[in-house]
Amino acid sequence: MDQTCGVLFMNLPKYSYPPGRFIHAAWDLLLASRRDLQEDAKACIKHMQAELKVWGQENIPQQGGCVLTINHFHRPGLGAQWIALAVTALVPLKMRWAVTGELICQGKWYRAIGSRASRLFLPRLAYLYDLITMPPMPPRPQDVEARAESVRTILRYVRREKDPVLGISPEGHDSPNGVLSRPAPGFGRLAWLLSKTGMQFIPAAGYEVDGIFHLHFGKAYELCVRSSFSMDERDNQATRIVMENLACLLPAELRGDFA
Repeated sequence: MDQTCGVLFMNLPKYSYPPGRFIHAAWDLLLASRRDLQEDAKACIKHMQAELKVWGQENIPQQGGCVLTINHFHRPGLGAQWIALAVTALVPLKMRWAVTGELICQGKWYRAIGSRASRLFLPRLAYLYDLITMPPMPPRPQDVEARAESVRTILRYVRREKDPVLGISPEGHDSPNGVLSRPAPGFGRLAWLLSKTGMQFIPAAGYEVDGIFHLHFGKAYELCVRSSFSMDERDNQATRIVMENLACLLPAELRGDFA
């Protein structure tokens, strides 16, 4: 970790789930019951020890037809899921998140058993909160059809729902020091397909500075990509547009290649 990021990670607060609600959620997970994600998210944000500072509150969507894109900021003790929880707690609309259906656990001693366990746990969690699962990042050859089916599920949701609000993290994985990283090939194509349905995009970036958890909502925008471009060019341009809109909400040290 470099000195700059080390300063960002000083005075670290603790993030933990409310014990009582966690027990009830675990029980519902075993029973394959449904839970209200927004209510649980509000309880989690209220319980965390960190101060939450929200920027761009005027940009929080009040109606559907939008895609909220978040970064994947993390550090030991703070997973990127807390950004999704904060967004869910603050957006006064029913959201549906696209999440990974498997944890790769790259470089961990428990990688093999952890990946197997996640393939059992995460689909049940997805059912619990009505999430859409996608194969893990980076893409693997054996996941081609599963990834295509996930994309079809997302597109069915935004086309059939009256006022859809989709949440997604373009990076789809933890990057070193929480710095913004480039999504895997294919994300831009998904974003372009979502834009073709009329969905607007709203960036929301989360990060810590001096022990304060910041959440910054950006202005809604339309994703405009030239129709004359090849599919690879559309993928690249759409990805860059989405990531640059996220990067401008982050401290310069966390913008990575999109500074």
